[in-house]
Amino acid sequence: MVQPKNDSTDDTFQDEKHAKRVEDWLPVTGARNAKWYYSAFHNVTAMVGAGVLGLPHAMAQLGWGPGVVVLVLSWVITLYTLWQMVEMHEMVPGKRFDRYHELGQHAFGEKLGLWIVVPQQLMVEVGVDIVYMVTGGKSLKQFHDLVCHDCKSFGLSVWIIVFAAPHFILSQLPNFNAIAGVSLAAAIMSLSYSTIAWGASLHKGTSDLVSYDYNFSTTANGVFQVFNALGTVAFAYAGHNVVLEIQATIPSSPEKPSKIPMWRGVIVAYIIVAICYFGVSILGYWAFGNAVADNILISLEHPTWLIAAANMMVVVHVIGSYQIYAMPVFDMLESFLVKTLHLPPGLLLRIITRSLYVAFTCFVGITLPFFGDLLGFFGGFAFAPTTYFLPCIIWLCIYKPRPFGLSWIINWICIILGVILMFVSSIGGLRQIIVDASNYKFYQ
Repeated sequence: MVQPKNDSTDDTFQDEKHAKRVEDWLPVTGARNAKWYYSAFHNVTAMVGAGVLGLPHAMAQLGWGPGVVVLVLSWVITLYTLWQMVEMHEMVPGKRFDRYHELGQHAFGEKLGLWIVVPQQLMVEVGVDIVYMVTGGKSLKQFHDLVCHDCKSFGLSVWIIVFAAPHFILSQLPNFNAIAGVSLAAAIMSLSYSTIAWGASLHKGTSDLVSYDYNFSTTANGVFQVFNALGTVAFAYAGHNVVLEIQATIPSSPEKPSKIPMWRGVIVAYIIVAICYFGVSILGYWAFGNAVADNILISLEHPTWLIAAANMMVVVHVIGSYQIYAMPVFDMLESFLVKTLHLPPGLLLRIITRSLYVAFTCFVGITLPFFGDLLGFFGGFAFAPTTYFLPCIIWLCIYKPRPFGLSWIINWICIILGVILMFVSSIGGLRQIIVDASNYKFYQ
């Protein structure tokens, strides 16, 4: 007797097959063969941004004692919250939370999780890419001006466009593993220019003319400068927004879960972060005191060839960092276009989507080259939560540790400090926007 065809089963099978094909095409889940050292240099590239060069200036605003405490506390808290995210990646047997918003949905519900996580994550990732457009353009301009004194000078807008050009090509690389070479080069460059910064500071040494006193004209001015300094330190530890996506590229099995190689890579990355951050901030402040510029390379000035090389290293590094932060955005955009709007996945869709994104970040960077101040204001509501305390809230919601137990107390301390940081960063950023926008001319 012929059995009737089960259309429902066939449809389900076809849907699952299509869903797997889409996941294999998307950039975050497209390849799961990464090694532990991929995690190391991806995390270094994501975290050690050009903002490390501003840490000596933050130390000058905070002073020796508070400055060192804030640096160490931020390193410890963010390492702890990063460990939480690595642990939660596979907390449900047989399931992987490959994206930050998927973890948020598990903790807060399907809809609420999206609304809590996605806006903050997009604000950080898109905002950082715009800042890197400006940073790359400024470093190219500085390199040009240092090596060619007699050449025609170009405005910053031209250099931002020059920096954007290679991203139209690099952005077409399909997934995280495909940009591993770019990320490795960026990680090496970040370690290199950080070494130049603290090495040149150490070589210069200090003198009797160097002062470590607070340099505040008024009490109010001093408060805002401290807020800005806290924001500078906080934003230096912003790699958490891509950590689950990085871990998603590592193979996993019940015998060898992905958290083991991922955590090994994180430890290596955080040792490098400590060398870069503590070396640059402490030795830079020691050498120049409260007269240090907001970019330590500007204070160093000599030898010219070394500072020019450091600026080019910054360019190479932010090229890699741009791609690391852009990849989850590409994943969100392509997932929405294919899963929600039902557009066919393919090369044409990828070229159009990613090229438009690069063009958008370039345009905003040219229009608002003081976007870093905007990020200090708006990003205060995203950087601090996603890095300092949102992982702790998710941990409390899912694991429900005993009230007033050690885990409960540690998580609540991180949450309270993170909330304070969120507000002071926003206040400092708003004040800086007002200062910078008062005499700004568009498209210079």
